Formats: sequence, structure tokens, C-alpha cells
Amino acid sequence: MSFTLEKIADYLDAKFIGDPELEICGLGTLSAAEPGQLSFLANLAYKDQLDTTKASAVIIHSRQVDDCKTAAIILDNPYLGYAKVSELFDTLPNPDSNIHHSAVVSSSATIGRNVTLGPNSVVEDNAIIADNAVIGSGSVVGVNSRIGEGTRLHHNVSIYHDVVIGNQSIIHSGAIIGSDGFGFANNKGQWVKICQIGGVLIGDNTEIGANTTIDRGAMSDTKIGNGVKLDNQIQIAHNVEIGDHCAMAAGTMIAGSTKIGNCCTLAGGVGVAGHLSIVDGSHVTALTLVTKSITEPGSYSSGTAMSKTSEWRKSAARFRQLDDMAKRIKVLEKASEG
Repeated sequence: MSFTLEKIADYLDAKFIGDPELEICGLGTLSAAEPGQLSFLANLAYKDQLDTTKASAVIIHSRQVDDCKTAAIILDNPYLGYAKVSELFDTLPNPDSNIHHSAVVSSSATIGRNVTLGPNSVVEDNAIIADNAVIGSGSVVGVNSRIGEGTRLHHNVSIYHDVVIGNQSIIHSGAIIGSDGFGFANNKGQWVKICQIGGVLIGDNTEIGANTTIDRGAMSDTKIGNGVKLDNQIQIAHNVEIGDHCAMAAGTMIAGSTKIGNCCTLAGGVGVAGHLSIVDGSHVTALTLVTKSITEPGSYSSGTAMSKTSEWRKSAARFRQLDDMAKRIKVLEKASEG
């Protein structure tokens, strides 16, 4: 698999510097690329690596062209250029558009055109699989669920009943969509299960990472918007609503009935308490615990930054003294006012 420098530049609708017939056979970082590979400079912290890279060409901003000693493809957003050109070198095998003999398909299910059903996949009663969808080996599509056109479920994905997934989406292995939300009522020390009778609605062009769980709604549906990108091992509780084009990194946990607006980003390990709302355009940094609603867009953080253990222990001891110190300050303030 290879492309000329000119072909790649045309694909990106970009200008280039260098031999138009230069063959590019892969991608690599500035530090690890080999001759014949294409790299990119998106973070100026790595600018010095332009002097030593073995890459044959670099995707670069026009401001750094003079520092580049290789062939170059010039873009205002080199990282976006890298994302787009990665599609040319994608190693994901193409589906073969057939139904494996070991697949189990209910007689009441609807299967579209050019659908792939892998070995030991299961499509249950009244489920609908739209055209060009791919259901990987060992994956299950539950009763009354719908998989949109061109959507791909990788191996061992579990889609419970009454789940709707939009078009051109990707669900990675181990993901579970439509499992019961955590709902119980206490009866004199005993827990009584609350049946979760809602479903899950997921929009178009979403991507859901490996081992991520999205719970079904208690009464109404859990909702995930269009263009949402969820990393691995994320927990979305019942009745959560996530707006369009949000992105969440691994380990994020969203408690029940929280509403997140459009174009929000949550970094790794973020926790969001239940029944809150987060306004459009909010960014929450790693390991933040959100305990109240966010009503103004911006960047939000909690916790303390890493320090040496000896210093952290001193700070922790001082934290425990803050209440007493605050009371003493109030006494001193009153005394000074008198």
C-alpha cells in the first residue's frame, strides 16, 4: 500500500513541497518514522525532531516550513491532516458481506443488503440490521433493537433489547449497551429492584470504546447524540443525556439523569454526580469530580496536582486544619473590627 506525495496532497486538498512522485508507504512519528513514511508536526514541543527525523515527508504548518528539511505537505491543521490521511493506511480488514453459517438470526428479524454477520453472532426477535452493517463474531443484537446503516459492531458486543444505534457508528469489543441501570428501593434493609423499562438511543457517527457500558433508562431512554466519541471503560448510567459531538476519555463515569450539552470534552477519569447539567462547550480536566452543575462554558478542574509524597503529606495535614484555622481567622477579624 503506497501513495505518491502528490496523491496524498490532493486527497488533503493541500499544497506540497518536494518530488510529486515520492512514494509514501506508511505513517510514523517524527522520532520513529523510517524512509518512505509520512510524519506530522502538530505540537511545537517536538519541533527539534524535524532536524533528525528519517521521515520522507512531514505534514506541517506553513510557519514551520523553513525548519523542515524533508518534503512537506502544508496544512493549517497538521493533526487533522494526519487523521484524514490515516484512513488511507487503515489496516482494519474489510467485511465480506455475508452471513456466517453459525450466525443465529430470528425469523422475525430484518436484515438489510450487504450485511455481515460474523461467526456465532445472534440477531434476536424483531431486530433490524440496516444495509452495509457489520455484526462481529460473538456479538448479540437484542429483541426490538436497531442497528443503523454502515454501523459496525466489533467482536463480542452486547446490545440488549430496545436499543437504537444510528448510522455509520462504531462499537468496539466488550461494549455493553442497554444493561440495567442501578436502581433499587430500600425496604427495611432489603433492596427491591426497580425494573428498567426505558431503552437507549444513540445517534449517527458515534464511536463507543471497548468495555464501555451504557445503561438503559429507568422509564425514559438514555440518549447519546450524533458524533459522540466515547473512549474505553466508560460508564454511562441510566437516563443520562449526552449532546452532539462530545468526547470523553477512558475511565469517565457519569451518574444517572445527568445532562451534558453539545461539544463538551471530559478527560480521563472524570466523575460526574447524578442529576446535574453541564452546559455546551465545557471542558473538564482529568480526574475531576463534578459535584454541581456547570452553567458557564469553560475549563473546570478539581483535586490537587502531583507532588512528592513528603510534600503531599504535609499538605494533607494542613487540609485537616483548615476548618480550625478559618474559625480562628474569624475571631481575629472580629477582634480587629472592635
